[in-house]
Amino acid sequence: QVDLVESGGGLVQPGGSLRLSCAASGNTSNIYSMGWYRQAPGKQRELVADITRSGTTDYADSVKGRFTISRDNAKNTVYLQMNSLKPEDTAVYYCHTRDTLSKTDYWGQGTQVTVSS
Repeated sequence: QVDLVESGGGLVQPGGSLRLSCAASGNTSNIYSMGWYRQAPGKQRELVADITRSGTTDYADSVKGRFTISRDNAKNTVYLQMNSLKPEDTAVYYCHTRDTLSKTDYWGQGTQVTVSS
């Protein structure tokens, strides 16, 4: 069992920045990748960014150059630095990881990000 606890969402004006954090606890020994997904009202959940234990990253085209994912393996924590935020970034952001042994997906509770003037 892996628990994911997110923090850092909120309301920000267009062009502003936010930093999300997600701390994993429990049986984290089989975690390889950690990442962020988001889901806007009426839309499917989509990958925003993920990062492997070795630091390899992947980003959605819509956030490349604006968002940066990073990871502290010692703390089992992943971060998402979001800059130049746009109204279309408004969504609930979910932290995600997978146990590579059991193939079980784990999700955080979600944190709301609202970009509005």
